[in-house]
Amino acid sequence: MQSLDHFVAEFASFVWGLPLLIILIGGGLSLIIYSRFLPFRYLGHAIQILSGKYDNLNDPGEISHFQALTTALSSTIGMGNIAGVALAISIGGPGAMFWMWISAIIGMSTKFFTSTLATMFRGKDSEGNIQGGPMYFIVEGLGKHWKWLAVLFSVFGMFGALPVVNVNQLTQAINDIILIPNGVDVGFKTNLIIALVLVIVTSIVIFGGLNRISKTASRLVPSMVVLYFILVFYILLSNYQLVPKYFILIFTDAFSGDFYKGESFFGGVLGALILLGIRRGAFSNEAGIGTAPMAHGAAKTNEPVREGLVAMLGPVIDTLIVCTLTALAILVTGVWETTSDNGVSLTASAFKATMPDFGHYLLMVCVLIFSISSLFSYSYYGSKCLSFLIGADKKHYYNYFYIFSIILAAITPFAMMINFVDGIFALMAIPTMIGTLLLAPKAIKETKAYITRLENNK
Repeated sequence: MQSLDHFVAEFASFVWGLPLLIILIGGGLSLIIYSRFLPFRYLGHAIQILSGKYDNLNDPGEISHFQALTTALSSTIGMGNIAGVALAISIGGPGAMFWMWISAIIGMSTKFFTSTLATMFRGKDSEGNIQGGPMYFIVEGLGKHWKWLAVLFSVFGMFGALPVVNVNQLTQAINDIILIPNGVDVGFKTNLIIALVLVIVTSIVIFGGLNRISKTASRLVPSMVVLYFILVFYILLSNYQLVPKYFILIFTDAFSGDFYKGESFFGGVLGALILLGIRRGAFSNEAGIGTAPMAHGAAKTNEPVREGLVAMLGPVIDTLIVCTLTALAILVTGVWETTSDNGVSLTASAFKATMPDFGHYLLMVCVLIFSISSLFSYSYYGSKCLSFLIGADKKHYYNYFYIFSIILAAITPFAMMINFVDGIFALMAIPTMIGTLLLAPKAIKETKAYITRLENNK
């Protein structure tokens, strides 16, 4: 197990090197400059679209704009916001959050382009159903001779969609927050029981298909965000005098790396801190990875740009808001300096420090909802990838593989799981960003045409 853990860690470090940083962040920056900040100028219009103002039941697609965003958010708002942020701070200190912000701002542009393209270039699966996602916009937008790139994305996507981090951290949360404090001996047997319960709950939803997933997500995601906001705001209000200090420290430490504890990158601490923040940001909001466009590509609309604008709101909600609240809660309570915890246990310590009697139990409710809603969405992504590879009539086989991974993740160390997903996400980003950069001129042309139509209809 130690040898496998070391191999997975080396694999993640290798793929998250300078080339990926260039294509993910450099590519995202080039999209911002190339579009002249065009998507950012229509944030207000994006909110109008999300409210349902432009919904038309007769448009092609399967789900509404709101359901598409909540389905995407149900996978991105999850352990990346609780465990991922905690891991970033435990290794990189407060400054890691700043680079997660940078990742999110760049990710807004990336999500706009990838989701616009996923709706512009929707393809059909073997059963004739309209589908969206990087594999489809690569083939439909670039041509059949680029299918090898779409196949690469789909292969990596099947593994990247496995819920291993969510399950692992949910298991850890149940152990640390509920079982151990109540005198229960935790180990392989208890972890296996937790996994089996998750298997039953997940199976009921994922075998019902996208409509059941999107309806479940549209109910769970708003409620879990509101509950989490209330709890974190209580922590911040209880420590209000420390909030300005640590908010400023996020900025100052971002360029000094005084609290960084990991390995250097090309001999420098600052470069390693930037890489850590970008890596955790990508895990949190998944911009440029290619998962969200699979949900947004299923939206009911005949205006691809509308779905791109809605998708652009994802990193704002996920990283700029939810992750920032988690980071401040961890920082103002001081647990990042006084405990050796990381992942969900560090966030639990922050909640317990402010609300000693019930804080960690309330976090447990959030973790449970975050994790389970993520389980539903990721199964959809993985089955779409398998459908593209071997046909829609066989996509349900992925769910059995998916269910097995839940059991495996519950009994495997956290470090191995996070490194595995980091590495696969990096491999998914390569075909997604290549396809997006090559098709960006077509997305810009469509955006300008949409804005013209919008202005003429006023």
